[in-house]
Amino acid sequence: MNKVFLNLGKQPLANSFLKNVDKNTLRNEFFYNLKICFNTKNYLVSIKKPVNPKKQYTDKYAHRASESKTMKLAFKNIAKKLFKRFRPKKIMEIGSNDGVFLKNFKKKSVIAIEPCKNLAKITKRLFRTYDKFWNLKLSDKLIKEKRGEIDLIFSANTISHIPDLKETFRGIYNILSKDGVIVIEDPSLLKVIQNNSYDQFYDEHVYVFSTISINNIIREFGLRLFDIEHLSTHGGSNRYYICKEEGKYKNTLRLKKAIKKEIYFKLHKIETYLKFSKRVNLSKKRLLTLMKRLKTKNKKIISYGATYKSTTVFNYCKINSKIIDYVTDTTLNKQGKFTPGTHIKIISPNVGINNQVDYAFLGAWNFKKEIFRKERNFLVRGGRFITHVPKVKILNK
Repeated sequence: MNKVFLNLGKQPLANSFLKNVDKNTLRNEFFYNLKICFNTKNYLVSIKKPVNPKKQYTDKYAHRASESKTMKLAFKNIAKKLFKRFRPKKIMEIGSNDGVFLKNFKKKSVIAIEPCKNLAKITKRLFRTYDKFWNLKLSDKLIKEKRGEIDLIFSANTISHIPDLKETFRGIYNILSKDGVIVIEDPSLLKVIQNNSYDQFYDEHVYVFSTISINNIIREFGLRLFDIEHLSTHGGSNRYYICKEEGKYKNTLRLKKAIKKEIYFKLHKIETYLKFSKRVNLSKKRLLTLMKRLKTKNKKIISYGATYKSTTVFNYCKINSKIIDYVTDTTLNKQGKFTPGTHIKIISPNVGINNQVDYAFLGAWNFKKEIFRKERNFLVRGGRFITHVPKVKILNK
């Protein structure tokens, strides 16, 4: 049974950056109700009513994984690690983006699945790419083309985006070799609760997984969770290692510890999420109060990073261009556009991080270390960052 515990109000698509803010554009801007619920049977946390993926993953999808040095290095390292551990002959990625992970393998051994046609166009020049949504039908197609029996399936921040988990895991089981492995990376629900990072909830994150929910779900499809790693990416993520039920891999001690820890923090109880909801509401009030107080002192506030997470924060907290002067972002196809829902101008950091700026909201708070190294001069001259994770405060180091 699904029980709603958090209502983040009307939200736009996190990826729907606007080219202009004329009346016609604003009239056609799409919004949906972002309500988060908890399944008391399998412990899954999800959006109550997901947005149709065809509205989200289009030929104008803005995110490029290769544009973050942190993520680029992370994918290079995990590719090397997985190859050394499992020695796969055939590798497939679900949600391959611009190929940042698959580029680390021999071209003939990999298959890319990427529904966003602008991204698939990039990887088609490099290796075999299917610009389709992953499901059982596509799995059957690959088998008919004799591209089945995959030894390693990798998917980072994608499985949590797919509303139909039944189709997803049936397709995976169908194409996975006898001792094949699927490795999934997604934000950690435990870290979301601990960090009070409610901005991990937006249209693309249909689910925020816990270890116990993944463990419960995949059993229905003949799959088994046998290992886990905890990552720092995206403010705290889990890397799940899954095989077929009869696969040769033994369950690790760190998996048992992870499940035990989540039970200790009561991720299987609705009360945990109701308490979280109260903290989220308090965070909203404190952030808005802080920013309004700074504006009364004629302080210039900008936002650092036109992130999907900041879309949730700005729309939930009603933070617009009257409070935030503009947003800076290094992604070229975001620059010159406006933030979804709140319509704040996005510009290059080279122009935006100047001597007139007093405060910068950390829209990309999960890249704090990288940002602080890069913007050392801003801090030295007296500039300050604002964060809401794990609580609302001003940072200078």
